[in-house]
This record gives sequence, C-alpha cells and structure tokens, in this order.
Amino acid sequence: MILLALETATDQCSAALYRDGTVYARSLHAPRRHAELLLPLLDQLLAEAGVARSAIDAIAFGRGPGSFTGVRLALSVAQGLAFALDRPVLPVSTLAALALDAPRDAHDILAVLDARMGEVYVGAFRRVGDAALQTLGEETVGPAAALRVPAAGAWFGIGSGWGVYAEALRVRLGDAGLSGVDAAAQPQAASVARLAAPLFAAGGGLPAAQALPVYLRDKVAFTRVERNLV
Repeated sequence: MILLALETATDQCSAALYRDGTVYARSLHAPRRHAELLLPLLDQLLAEAGVARSAIDAIAFGRGPGSFTGVRLALSVAQGLAFALDRPVLPVSTLAALALDAPRDAHDILAVLDARMGEVYVGAFRRVGDAALQTLGEETVGPAAALRVPAAGAWFGIGSGWGVYAEALRVRLGDAGLSGVDAAAQPQAASVARLAAPLFAAGGGLPAAQALPVYLRDKVAFTRVERNLV
C-alpha cells in the first residue's frame, strides 16, 4: 500500500508518503508559503522513497478544521492529483491527526487549535491501540470559556489552543483535570497517513469529486465594525 498524505490546515506545511508501514515525511513551519512549498515537498518524498506518482494507491489529506486557505489548498492538491492519477482520496480530521501525536500513554486526548476570533477548534479522542483513535463526540468550534467535553478520565491536551487559552480551558475541565499538555504540537501529514492507511485498507476511499473540507464555521475574520466592538 502506497499513500500520499498532505496537511496544511495550520502554519505547518507537511507531506508524507506511507509505503507498507514505513512513513517518509517532510514538515516546515512556513506561514503563508504552503502553496509555494507543498508540491516540492511531495516531489522530494517520492524521490527519497524511489516511488513514481503512478505507483500511488490513494491520496490522503487533512480535511480541517483549521485555516480556511490551508484546508482548501490540501483539498485542491489532493483532488488534482487524484483526478490526474484516477485514484481515490481519503479525508482525515486535522484534529485527529493532531491527537495521534500525543504521547503513547495518553488515553483521553483533547486536541485544541487556536481558531482566532477568540475561539478554538476542539476534538476529543480516545486512543485505541498504537495508531487508532475513537472519536468522542463531534468536533466543535467556540470560545474556550464555553468548552464542553465528554466525560473521561484525565485529559492530555495538545495543540496551539492550549498555548493561547490554557487558563480558560483548565477552568472548563474542572475536576476532570489534565495529565499533561503539549501546546507546541502541530498537525502533521505523517499522522494523516497513519490514520488513512486502515481506512484505505477497509475500502474507505472516495472519488475525488466527493471530497469535502471541514471548516466548522463560515467566517474567516471579524468585520471592521465587529473589531471595534471587541
């Protein structure tokens, strides 16, 4: 099985190639340069692994939530490659990819990304084995102070939202508490690839035209009037 994976929903631009359990990955912190860097990253990976584009079985991508521009880029590149190669696509939650990078001993994981505008994107997950996650409830967006999470043991917090809204998030968790936090972690294509592999093995690929992004909200920024009121 050979999968190509893309993740550009945050300031991190990353790509990965999954080949029969081995993952080759490239990742750069490159705000606003994703469109410039993504295709060269893909070519580097293919050259390193000695894999031709025609040998790719499917293309996985981080479907969001995250930066509107970044999510659209991953979707459009995945669709373009899939149409050209006549291959299926595998949309993977950006929050799930983030959660997969929590420490192996973290059981209940709260992935939180800074959504700007005073809000956070939140996904709650439970680790099932080494490379699988159970989703606990729906992914949401809203103020950190209004966070609602399913019942669980102590959470491990991961993602940029923990760096910006740590105090408000801790207050909302209350007695559930935290086992640890990694606020520096960013979603990575390598984790998108690891989550996509069992999906593809189970026949979970989609035709390129059916792939959709997940934004969770339809607004990018405050208007000038709204900024003056905040």
